[in-house]
Amino acid sequence: MMYHNPVLLNKSIEGLNITKEGIYVDATFGGGGHSRAILSRLGEEGSLVVFDQDSDAEANKPDDQRVIFVNQNFRYLKNFLRLYDKLPVDGILADLGVSSHQFDEADRGFSIRKNGPLDMRMSRKQTQSAADVVNTYSEEELNNIFRLYGEIKNSRCMAKLIVENRREKPFATTFQLIQAVEKCIPSTRMNKMLAMLFQAIRIEVNQELEALKVFLEQTAEVLKPGGRLVVISYHSLEDRLVKNFIKTGNFEGKVKKDFFGNNLVDFKAVVNKAIVPDAAEIELNSRARSAKLRIAEKL
Repeated sequence: MMYHNPVLLNKSIEGLNITKEGIYVDATFGGGGHSRAILSRLGEEGSLVVFDQDSDAEANKPDDQRVIFVNQNFRYLKNFLRLYDKLPVDGILADLGVSSHQFDEADRGFSIRKNGPLDMRMSRKQTQSAADVVNTYSEEELNNIFRLYGEIKNSRCMAKLIVENRREKPFATTFQLIQAVEKCIPSTRMNKMLAMLFQAIRIEVNQELEALKVFLEQTAEVLKPGGRLVVISYHSLEDRLVKNFIKTGNFEGKVKKDFFGNNLVDFKAVVNKAIVPDAAEIELNSRARSAKLRIAEKL
């Protein structure tokens, strides 16, 4: 199975500031590229806990006694670290988004270029699929999802066409959905807007932003003082949550103070601005084009 090349690999591993005997977490294991780089810097007493809700990823687990694979969403971070007696940890890395493997497998339904079932579930264990969303949500609900999660300006038009088309026959495949909404999209922006639509539906299906919030809040609880949080995001919705959480300790981006006027924050940014790939990496790996890396240290 082909998984994407790790994005911002060197910068993210450097950001973890790895110690040989430390405990680290790869919260989005995927093809294991970041994990292998972490293992190369760990000593025999070090350990690595990896999370991935997609059961396909387990095939990439290294044959290494230092690795514990958890086939769960990273929103259960604290529970499983406690279960395996791995608290507190020295560093956490999360590479958000969809892997190339998931995009390339037509039957997963993530790609606008491959016809497949309207699935988009990152975990096959969950019940709600993309078909459930487009076939059962009201026009207003669809409009809100497309506008908020896809940042689509003509979201109303897409929602209306979907509701009109499903009255005749429920949507079953990705190409059926694309055919239904094409009237709303200028030909010059077809791929871009379809990608935004699929992103919006995928986020809703997998409750990605809610899971990210739960995960981030738990990182403050499980990291030891001086431990590092390293997050790679691929769209503004994710990056805004990460940025606000690091800067203010909440997702609204408003600094809160205690009775004595001290800022209520758990992290300090190691670098103030997001790190982005250089032109050479983008040329080698187009997926890196929209990536933003943020690194923070637990206070």
